[in-house]
Amino acid sequence: MRGLVADWPIVAAGRRSPAALCSYIRGFDRGQPVSTAFGPPSLNGRLFYNDDVSGLNFRSNKAKLSASLDYLIEHQDDDDASALAVQSVPTRGALPGFEEANPNPILGGVEPRVWIGNKVIIAPHYDPSENIACVVAGRRRFTLFPPEQIANLYIGPFELTPAGATISMVSLEDPDLERYPRFAEAMKAAVVADLEPGDAIYVPYMWWHHVRSLGNVNVLVNYWWSDHDKARGEPRDALLHAMLAIKALPPRQRAAWRAHFDHYVFQTTGDPGAHLPEERRGIIGTLTNDAIRSIKGALATKMTRG
Repeated sequence: MRGLVADWPIVAAGRRSPAALCSYIRGFDRGQPVSTAFGPPSLNGRLFYNDDVSGLNFRSNKAKLSASLDYLIEHQDDDDASALAVQSVPTRGALPGFEEANPNPILGGVEPRVWIGNKVIIAPHYDPSENIACVVAGRRRFTLFPPEQIANLYIGPFELTPAGATISMVSLEDPDLERYPRFAEAMKAAVVADLEPGDAIYVPYMWWHHVRSLGNVNVLVNYWWSDHDKARGEPRDALLHAMLAIKALPPRQRAAWRAHFDHYVFQTTGDPGAHLPEERRGIIGTLTNDAIRSIKGALATKMTRG
C-alpha cells in the first residue's frame, strides 16, 4: 500500500533527519521500560540462535526507550554498529497520544505498536493475527511465504524462540541449500516487497514473514488484530496437545484421527452436523458461552488427571 501513511507527522519528522525523528518520538515517551534486543556487530544484524541452538545470539531485556534513541542518534552513520531492536512498544501505555497524532486511515480501534532499530534481520516467523505494518522511517524489505510452505522453511524449536513465535532456521541472505534443500521451493512461492517511508504492507493471518531493516535508523508501526474468539482457547494450544496425544500413535491410527480432524475441525466435506436436528448437534453445532466454558472445564480436568 504505497503512501498509505505518507502524511503522518512521524513520517515527516523522519524525512527531516534522524534527530527530528527521535525528538518526535520523545515527545510521547512516558519513560516506561520497553522490550529491547541488543547484539554485537559480529551478528551483522541477524537476531537468531547461537551456533548450537542452546540459546540466542543477542541479549533481550527491558530498557528505557530514550536510551535506545540516544544510541541510534550516536551511531546513525555507523554501518557496523551493534544490532538494536526496540520491539512491539504498545503506544497507549508507553507513547500516549501517538495514535491520535498518527491515525490509521483504514483501520480503527486497533492499538498501534512501534518497532525501532538499526540494520536488523528478523527470521521468517508467523503471527496468529492479521497484520498491517507501516514503515515510517528507513526502509524495510518484507519476504512473505504462505502458511503451506511450513515444511520448506525448516522451522526451529518450540521451546526456545527469539520472540515467542517459532522461526525458520534458514538464512535468506545466505541460504544453505545443501542443508535445507526444500527452501528453494519456498522461495518459488515467496512474495517480496521493499517499503519506503509512508508505505504499508498487509501480512495475512499465519503468513510467514522475514523482515530486513535496510537503514541505520528505522521505525515501523504495526497493527495486529483477529476475529478469533479468545473464549474458545488458542489454536496453538490445540496443536501442542495434538502433538502430545496423536503424533506418537502408529501410522494407521494417526490416519484415522486425521480423518476425524478433516471431518469435524476442517470440515472438508461440509457441515458435519447438517444431518442432525439443530438442538441435538452439541459440540458440532453452535455453542453458547456456557457450553464453551463447560467443554474447556472438562478438558482441563481430563488433562490435569493425565
